Amino acid sequence: MPFLEYLVRMEKDTTITILGMPGVGKSTVGRLAAERLGIEFLDGDLLIREGEGRSHGEILREIGREAFLDLECRYVLEVGGEACIYAPGGSVVYRWAAIEHLRRLGPVVVLRLGLEELTERIGDLRARGVVLREGQTLADLYAERMPLYERAATIFVDASGESAEAVADRLLAAIGC
Repeated sequence: MPFLEYLVRMEKDTTITILGMPGVGKSTVGRLAAERLGIEFLDGDLLIREGEGRSHGEILREIGREAFLDLECRYVLEVGGEACIYAPGGSVVYRWAAIEHLRRLGPVVVLRLGLEELTERIGDLRARGVVLREGQTLADLYAERMPLYERAATIFVDASGESAEAVADRLLAAIGC
């Protein structure tokens, strides 16, 4: 279905949210899908970096994990009012107010990827500015977040073993475009 028909069926200001673990491809897939639909792509991590004038790692070191999660939630609550694809940081699932807001805006798609493939994609978690507890590993983070993503999602898309283009196609098919 063409996106314009989708918007008429849904709402003209529908926001399609893409969630998932760091390294799953939210930004890459989101950009491709938005380009195909002719709508804007919003990268939540970039919005925070630009708004705060520093990297996630710097923000985390300066204000700590909980304050960062609150900051991220405030940025999420500002999203809406236009048709777009939005990829917030993967830690957004720690603030249910943010998820409820995103669900009101449109479908919440979780990109799924197994831990083994995710480990191959990701370098240094802390250098990426990933919100971690002291001593937390990628496996710990995966075990903690996946149930939260499952609770948040309205749609799931498998992101394993495929090109970003193929995953974008799957995402668009899953939302009915």
